[in-house]
Order: sequence, then C-alpha cells, then structure tokens
Amino acid sequence: MLEDPPLLTIKKNFERIPADKLALLKGAQTGHVIDAMFGRGGLDGAIKAIDPNRVHFMGTAFPVETGPSDNLAISAGIACAQEGDVIVAASDAFARTAVCGDIVAMLAKNAGCAAIVVDGMARDWVGLEGVGLPIFVRGITPNSCVRSGPGKVGFSIVAGGARVEAGDFVMGDHDGVVVVPRVDLDRVIAAVADIRVLEGELIAKIQREKLTTFPFMDELLASDKVRFVQ
Repeated sequence: MLEDPPLLTIKKNFERIPADKLALLKGAQTGHVIDAMFGRGGLDGAIKAIDPNRVHFMGTAFPVETGPSDNLAISAGIACAQEGDVIVAASDAFARTAVCGDIVAMLAKNAGCAAIVVDGMARDWVGLEGVGLPIFVRGITPNSCVRSGPGKVGFSIVAGGARVEAGDFVMGDHDGVVVVPRVDLDRVIAAVADIRVLEGELIAKIQREKLTTFPFMDELLASDKVRFVQ
C-alpha cells in the first residue's frame, strides 16, 4: 500500500544572494536581463503585477509547490522565509480558485519578503494593493482554496513555464517576471552593464538624429538579400 505523503516537505536552508550583488542590477529592466540571457527567462506573460504602482522588486527565489487550489505550502514558505526572499509559487496555472489573498500578503510583508509571484490566481484586490508588496499573479477571482497539502517548500519548481531553483535571482517590473539561474548570475550582471550602455547610446542616437529605422536597416534594404516587388 502506498503511504500518504507528508503534508509539507521543506528545505529552508540554502544560499541567498548577497545584497551587494543584487545592488549591481539596481535600475535594470527585466528586458535588459532577458537580453543578457539570449532572449529567454521570463515567466508566462499572463503573470503580471496586481498594483501597477508597485511592480519593481528583485531578490532570492524561494520556490514553493502548492498544486491547484491549495496554499498550505505558500503559508509554510512565508513562515520559513528570510528577509529579501521572493516567494515563487507553482500552482499549475489553476484559474478557478485563488491561492493568495491580502492576509497571506500581509504575512509575507511582515516576514520581509521582497515579493510574491504566483503561477495562479489571487483574491482581495483592494486589500492586496493596501499591503504595499509587489504581487504578481495570473488574475483575480473571489473563489477561495483549501489548506490541505501536500506541498513542497524550497525545492525546484516550474512556474509560468520557467524552472525556478531555491537561490536563483528573480526580479519583476511592468513587463513581468524574469528568473536567472544562480550559476549564471555573474555573467548576466556583467552583460547587463554592457547592454544598458549600448541601449542608452542607441536611444540617444534615435532621438538626436530623428531616426526612423534601425541603423542596420538601410544597409539591409540596399543589399541583394531583399527583393522588392511591384
């Protein structure tokens, strides 16, 4: 006979990203980070901030696996979180019930979490806006979930189509949420610094010279790689 799984399986001790390293990406956009990862790394575009006035965050990913219509693991993750952690919850993109509400968000705020990201739904929109914590979800529904488990905390998950490991870098802004594997973070930080300089120079050139095409486009249009037809 198969044994019932434990209600919760928790791994809370892992290396967090130092604050001085996070500071190196201050002011960067999710698009800059994505460019540094060769165009991929963002969560599903349906996962967006509840409050458009509170979208910017970055921190260490603390993944939790809740399954659909259950938030026991989210509450456990918050209870085990350290300051600056980002709760990233895999909820199977389930849209019939919410797994995060204003009370859960208040607990996360008090625990020092940098944000909550859920591959699922939330409720209590007005209350969530009042908490003052960046919260990214697929949408809002008044339907509530259960707290029955089983769930996992601190283990690898897939949320919004992206793999998330405990200790990964995660950030969000108006465009959405991006995850950087911890092993790739130093390279991404260096690449983002160059990308921000190059992008700034291109934007200044477009504004200064009133450009209407990318600099490479005139050369391409004049080449034998393009055929014009009547």
